[in-house]
Amino acid sequence: MAAEKADRKRKGDAGATRAQDPEGTRRNILEIASKEFALNGLSGARIDEIAAATRFSKRMIYYYFGDKEGLYRHALENAYRQVREGEGKLDFEGLPPIEALARLVEFTFDHHQSHEEFIRMVMIENIHHGEYLAQSEAIRDLNVTAIDHISRIYRRGVEQGVFRNGLEPVELHWQISALCFFNVSNRATFSKIFGADFAGPERLDRLKRNTVETMVRFVVKSERLVERDG
Repeated sequence: MAAEKADRKRKGDAGATRAQDPEGTRRNILEIASKEFALNGLSGARIDEIAAATRFSKRMIYYYFGDKEGLYRHALENAYRQVREGEGKLDFEGLPPIEALARLVEFTFDHHQSHEEFIRMVMIENIHHGEYLAQSEAIRDLNVTAIDHISRIYRRGVEQGVFRNGLEPVELHWQISALCFFNVSNRATFSKIFGADFAGPERLDRLKRNTVETMVRFVVKSERLVERDG
């Protein structure tokens, strides 16, 4: 009886919260759902577990997101939104092209390092061959900004004679993502295989510096590298 009363109170409180703060309700559900999907994937995640970890009922989750696949798609969108919003706060325009590129690489490295759930969500979506990502116009729109940022940095670098010609911004984005993504996605296996801690602060700092240097050397004209190193 006491348990039933507590459950009714929880649902009543949740209903009041929904009416007062629908956006807060959505954020709370998405935060918990993202952890569940990142840990167990789409097929292994359970709405019961998500509901139990929030203040809200299964019915309320379905009210906001339709079904489990809808919730997963929104969690995926939210993961991409966080990284793109972070990029949007960076001030590239006042920086020389090389420094702007370095800033973008550093941000990507740090974001991936501190958002392991994002990495796991992307890995899971690749297992699904991008099926749910392809259903989302929001994700496509969000990722246009990523290419826009790097296009503007690259264009300025070419115009100033700093960056070499003939590179595609989307491929630069691919290379930056690959270097920063691998640092998180393969950390456990690399650490086990080679008996080294790839999560230690000193090694992470060195890996970040090497990642930045790799991208700068890939994009900058060779004669500019000689001047820079000299």
